[in-house]
Amino acid sequence: MVDVKPSAPATPAKIDPFGFLARFAPLIFLLVLMAAFAIMEPRFLSSINLFNVMRQVSIVGLLAIGMTFVILTAGIDLSIGSLLAFAGLVAAAVSKGGLSNRFTVGEGQDAIGNAWYLAALAAIALGMVGGYLQGFAITRLKVPPFVVTLGGMSAFRGAALLFAAGGPISGFEPDLVWWGQGKIGPLPILGWQIPIPVIIFLVFAILAHIVLRYTRYGRQVYAVGGNPEAARLSGLNVRAVVSSVYVIMGFFAGLGAFVLAARLNSAEAVAGTGYELTVIASVVIGGTSLFGGVGTIFGTVIGTILIGVLLNGLVLMNVSSYIQQIIIGVIIVLAVSFDTFAKSRRRTR
Repeated sequence: MVDVKPSAPATPAKIDPFGFLARFAPLIFLLVLMAAFAIMEPRFLSSINLFNVMRQVSIVGLLAIGMTFVILTAGIDLSIGSLLAFAGLVAAAVSKGGLSNRFTVGEGQDAIGNAWYLAALAAIALGMVGGYLQGFAITRLKVPPFVVTLGGMSAFRGAALLFAAGGPISGFEPDLVWWGQGKIGPLPILGWQIPIPVIIFLVFAILAHIVLRYTRYGRQVYAVGGNPEAARLSGLNVRAVVSSVYVIMGFFAGLGAFVLAARLNSAEAVAGTGYELTVIASVVIGGTSLFGGVGTIFGTVIGTILIGVLLNGLVLMNVSSYIQQIIIGVIIVLAVSFDTFAKSRRRTR
């Protein structure tokens, strides 16, 4: 007779509260923050204010998408505000420099302007060239990203000032301004109108999420950020991947420059000042690790909205702009501290 031993009871799955918090902390904090502001300031939850928040964060959000690619490779880009200003001025000059000619689509039909897409192409092309130059210096000349982009921050700002002779360029065609001030709607029943910059931001966020989550290139970005030496030994072209993320960053800087100029109906050399802080804060608060290899576009979107909600709520409560800067700085330090603690915990498990 065979002696059958009773099977050991299955070990119940352990719940890791820290892991749950590390994954969903930005979303939880955003919901708590919105609830707090709604209680303290009834105007906060109005549809007008919420859409205004989304419109305000759309430019930063576009830059944050590009920054996510960069930080996932353990890089950094401090030049985005300056590159945005330079690209915006070039786009403005293209739209007003004799290239905004019109063509007739048919007899008796209205003329259609082509200034807007020429301006958009000029801004994006300049942004990508700027990103490529910085990526080249980082990968080929072996200069640290912090140093390269710090130099780029000064160089692009100087180029913007030189290009515009210190003055703004304003007064664009309506077809260009629509990309920054236009709305689509109203939505059925709700009667809401969605600002065009918000749609642009969300569309590119979805595309970036698909690229990082479901494509080979996205897996390469994570691999290079997680362990560049292991990625190299496995056959990945690490230099090409690192260089490409700065080109992507340049693309979003150019796109953001175009949308910002369209929204303000003006481009100037001081545009984008201080964006570096806000963009990096949005990405880090959204859960992307400064050490590379960890992060999502969804988290970046949540982090961007969180920063926008925080600043909007503080404005509604008449909090000084100086205090707002202090709060943002403290949040960045706390987010990085949490990231460092989470990384050390993962190593010990």
